[in-house]
Amino acid sequence: MKLLSDSIADDADFFVEQIHLVTIVFDNTDDVTVWATTHFDHDTHFFHLALPFKALDTLLSLAHTRAEALQEEVADALATADWPALLEYNSDDRPPVPLPSVALKLSVTYPVPEEGEAEDDDPQPHNIFYLEGVFVRLDT
Repeated sequence: MKLLSDSIADDADFFVEQIHLVTIVFDNTDDVTVWATTHFDHDTHFFHLALPFKALDTLLSLAHTRAEALQEEVADALATADWPALLEYNSDDRPPVPLPSVALKLSVTYPVPEEGEAEDDDPQPHNIFYLEGVFVRLDT
């Protein structure tokens, strides 16, 4: 499996489809990080997606038959878990969560330059992306 950030051509926003959620990570901020895979450029790629809680609820609602159970599990984790909380979907008992007919528009993030580095030293992108939009294919 490859890192998605290693396969993108430039820093333009782009779309990914055939997404599977593998892990949901809650820390003590207002945001959540999702670890996911996608089929991109004829191969499976791994990436992190930083998004607000409201966007997580939107993604989980698109998980079809697993949506309700996932939303309840997230609510329970937020109510009872110590921070950070980690929900994993990477086993036979808890398989990755597919998001069928969903395309995510992602934007690239870059590391903050370290002290002494110039901002134009052409840093490599993080394998963390921001969610720019969620699109659903409608069958006609």
